[in-house]
Amino acid sequence: MANLSGFVKRLRDIMRNDAGINGDAQRLEQIAWLLFLKVYDAKEQDWEFEEDDYVSIIPEACRWSTWAHDPTGKGLTGDALLDFVNNTLFPTLKRLPVDAATPIRKAIVQSTFSDANNYMKDGVLLRQVVSVIDELDLSDYEESHAFGEIYETILKELQSAGSAGEFYTPRAVTDFMARMIRPRIGETMADFACGTGGFLTSWLKELEKNVETTGDREAFGSSIYGIEKKQFPYMLCITNMLLHGVDVPRVYHDNSLLKDVLDYTEDDAFDVVLMNPPYGGSEKAEVKNHFPADLASSETADLFMSVIMYRLKQGGRAAVILPDGFLFGTDNAKLNIKKKLLSEFNLHTVVRMPGSVFSPYTSITTNILFFDRTGPTKETWFYRLDMPEGYKHFSKTKPMKLEHFDPVAEWWNERKPLNVDGFDKARCYTAEELSVDLGYNLDQCGFPHEEEEILDPLDLIHRYQEERASLNAEIDRVLAEITEKLGGVSL
Repeated sequence: MANLSGFVKRLRDIMRNDAGINGDAQRLEQIAWLLFLKVYDAKEQDWEFEEDDYVSIIPEACRWSTWAHDPTGKGLTGDALLDFVNNTLFPTLKRLPVDAATPIRKAIVQSTFSDANNYMKDGVLLRQVVSVIDELDLSDYEESHAFGEIYETILKELQSAGSAGEFYTPRAVTDFMARMIRPRIGETMADFACGTGGFLTSWLKELEKNVETTGDREAFGSSIYGIEKKQFPYMLCITNMLLHGVDVPRVYHDNSLLKDVLDYTEDDAFDVVLMNPPYGGSEKAEVKNHFPADLASSETADLFMSVIMYRLKQGGRAAVILPDGFLFGTDNAKLNIKKKLLSEFNLHTVVRMPGSVFSPYTSITTNILFFDRTGPTKETWFYRLDMPEGYKHFSKTKPMKLEHFDPVAEWWNERKPLNVDGFDKARCYTAEELSVDLGYNLDQCGFPHEEEEILDPLDLIHRYQEERASLNAEIDRVLAEITEKLGGVSL
């Protein structure tokens, strides 16, 4: 395909004329399921070549190479194509026979299509879209690799700020976290809300540097584990993994918060967890029942922190993105989660990130917590990553880049306190200082606010709710102390 860079634009231009497609979300979802089938078909051709007894789970008539590939120009089009897609292809793929014994690489077809939709109503335009996608030569290594990069840009376009803090984690951030966690062959890595697979991809990219033998290559593909509860990002993630050479993607369409955390055993644990948990969202009330009472929070990010702590192996490592509200929050659940984190895990580093890293999706400031399961925390280093020179804030046109993390990467191995203009930029606190003196307030080495921060209304409400909960918890604590000093008299 001559012009990969114009790939998305070509598809967009065709779809704009279709009355069935309403806006970018539907347009991109349409591209997504077609791309999945094209990529899966390329994989199946490899599997058929490598395995004499390979049998596709997709009936012959519904395989991409049968109905979509059209070298002669005489393939299905118009009403006949629409009829086939709506009344044969989709019903067939949604009802593929899948059970516990079905291999993952086959079961993913049914789970990918379980909630997918065909929005196009013009069969001639649909044929044009199919033909553009079919031009991709995924058997050619160079083109397949180039398309993997193009897919990254497609994923960026697909993201939109959700009410539950669901947005694209910038590749610079996921790459930095994977680099600092230092993947090793034979380790397993998990993301319990994996979205389109950004952390999984960054992990694989970093791990690939260590692949030397055939055994290493086998361990490479089986090293990842992801769960995503929303159908659309799940479909994109599966396609992403296939494009990145993972033939058996251990990625599941499920909700990580719907299992009792106390039921997890060592078999459910992982060597590494890399995550940006959704935050600001709310789960059904019964979700709290899956957590011990002292950790049961109404904030999704808090719940995911508990899942991570219960599913990290002894000796395991984690890097997790959390909003400021987690650092300063003193409501009961947050306090207990932080107590557990410091007493059972080694929280060795907190990187404070600039406020507009996730622009334009949210203006809430976020942080990366690095911890491992090697014993209780003795000391925690905080490092404030300032805006790079020449940037007032990040944006879609000026996003964060991996080199913007160079200052913290250089500081990482030879840590020392830093102070700029009278404000701590890097400082080490003992576990006792954090717990006793600061009351588990991890909001240290923050950004000096020279001018008032203007947040998006929803972010402002979320921030206010976090601060109000912390204030209420502090008032309750002080009242309890006064009550005790008065000999238990109720106030």
